[in-house]
Amino acid sequence: MGGDHGPSVTVPAAISFANREPEAELVLVGLEEEIRAQLKKHKASSHPRISVHHASEVVTMDDSIETALRRKKDSSMRVALRLIKDQQVQACVSAGNTGALMAVSRYLLKTLHGVDRPAICTLLPNQKDRPTYMLDLGANVDCEALHLHQFALMGSALVSAMEGKPRPTIGLLNVGAEDIKGNEVVKQTAALLRADHEKGILNFYGNVEGNDIFEGTTDIVVCDGFVGNVTLKASEGLGRFVKTVLTTEFKSGILNMLGALVARGAIKAISRRLNPSRYNGASLLGLRGLVFKSHGSADAYGYEWAIQRAFDAAKYDVLSRIATTIAELMPQADIASKPADAGAGGASGEIVNTELTQQKTA
Repeated sequence: MGGDHGPSVTVPAAISFANREPEAELVLVGLEEEIRAQLKKHKASSHPRISVHHASEVVTMDDSIETALRRKKDSSMRVALRLIKDQQVQACVSAGNTGALMAVSRYLLKTLHGVDRPAICTLLPNQKDRPTYMLDLGANVDCEALHLHQFALMGSALVSAMEGKPRPTIGLLNVGAEDIKGNEVVKQTAALLRADHEKGILNFYGNVEGNDIFEGTTDIVVCDGFVGNVTLKASEGLGRFVKTVLTTEFKSGILNMLGALVARGAIKAISRRLNPSRYNGASLLGLRGLVFKSHGSADAYGYEWAIQRAFDAAKYDVLSRIATTIAELMPQADIASKPADAGAGGASGEIVNTELTQQKTA
């Protein structure tokens, strides 16, 4: 029910995904009347693998975390997450209020044992035509070395499962590649990651800079949520700017229009590689359940990609692999000093809005 477009985007995306993925069962959570109207519009009222679960309330983009947690207990967001907790579905996809989604997820699902804070992880394109996984992107504005270390462990487990890479490379985002660069948190994190590398636990590449994200220098880039969110938004803005400039220039004269006609194949290929919709769907790592965040402004094509990421995560059993990695690799002293279940506090951040839960058949 969230996002910039609500069911007019999420419902057709769900229908399209269900039609091309025969193993998927989708539960659309929200105001039943609105959802069924969209299903009827797209001639999918009796789809055998799409069901509707009514929720009487909606968390808006303007709602505070307190409102989402304590006042809207029958919101589509909360009901969808409760379906995960009750093991009725295997994953949840939402384009709703990010801070609320993180807070309600932490409250209902709790964090994995040994994880202090969940992190938002997404994919960004690079020159090698494969994704660069980056975390955190806004859930944790202030981080300690312990948290960044946990992000690296979770990211490594995720990429290993999703990309089939036993030892994905990890880069620590910094203002320079040299070991002496960066603040104390980054330096302490680098020491932890280097120690893991020497033990064969992680494949730590070293410090990386902003340009390395899009050059594909490493499979994973780790940073705090403040830096990550600014990087993400700046990248999205740059992408839109480049697209606008190219469109404007190709339409600025007859010769340019002819040039665009001649180069239309290359232009389509460029558009495909840089299309942010292909990389939609950020995972909330560290929770006892699979929760994926879609960009609030996503169209049906982009939202379908978010559903795909959630489906793949369930298919490749990402949750248990991350839990196993944390249990085996996290220093026991750190785990023993932390409570097993974190509460809902500390979940602040941004990325974007919609409720849809997804279940893969056995």
